[in-house]
Amino acid sequence: MISKLRYFNSVVETGSISQASQHFDVQPSSVSRQLAALEKELGVRLLNRTTRNLGLTEAGSRFYQYSQRIVAELDEAQRAVNDLQQAPRGCLRLSMTVGFGETVVLPLLPSFGCRYPEIELQLELTERVVDLVEENIDIAIRSGQLPDSSLVAKRLQYNNFILCASPQYLQRRGHPTTLSDLSDHLCIRYGYSGWRDWYCLDERPQRMQLNSELTVDTVNGQRQLLLSHGGVALIPYWAVSDDLRQGRLVEVLPNHRISPTEVPSSTYALYLKREFVAPKIRVFLDYLSEQLGTPLAR
Repeated sequence: MISKLRYFNSVVETGSISQASQHFDVQPSSVSRQLAALEKELGVRLLNRTTRNLGLTEAGSRFYQYSQRIVAELDEAQRAVNDLQQAPRGCLRLSMTVGFGETVVLPLLPSFGCRYPEIELQLELTERVVDLVEENIDIAIRSGQLPDSSLVAKRLQYNNFILCASPQYLQRRGHPTTLSDLSDHLCIRYGYSGWRDWYCLDERPQRMQLNSELTVDTVNGQRQLLLSHGGVALIPYWAVSDDLRQGRLVEVLPNHRISPTEVPSSTYALYLKREFVAPKIRVFLDYLSEQLGTPLAR
């Protein structure tokens, strides 16, 4: 339909089928066929044709007013879309888990904004599973084992976990020297279903039995309890790396491999499979890779 409108507009503006055909580099007969097909679709004559003259009918004059605007709007829409594909701009909607978002991603965003001032960031920090299509999310950052899906997953970090506590807590309750000693300690679990259990991975994965437990729904909640001398927690290394360096927390049972999952997991940036990835998505993923470098390890 749109090609018929373009031919019609050109005939009106040049006043000649011949000149319109030269503009589109086609035969005059092709333009005539397109005009005839348009009139047939509309069920009305748009042009009065004679051997010497060509003029608009009353219906044709009114239709041209709309046809001109339609083609102009479409051309503007195509330019707008092309601009988005050629330069990083537009609204970038991100969804990420609270702990990783607040600790790792949010501190990186001000410098990203300075580098790409034409990208507007909209952030959602949540532990719930989001639907990228239904909720119009460009990138979701999630951790754990990923199910098969139609999404593209870019690994950002390996989820290295560490068992730790504050020096004050350990001074009060004693340092565990064996795994069985943990039964005498308050163990702070993460409420997320995939990270709630503790496994020893020294040989084959073995689920650990914990007697005294406290469960909290966020990684930041775990960290606050640790810093308040509330117990021992199994927590991602990225969440407490600064606290360990500053001595606010210390590692517990460093000779054992303990994880909330039976197999290693990672944190990923997820986005929809598309033939063309928008520049705003591509540059943000590249920026995260640049800033995070190699996946953070202990």
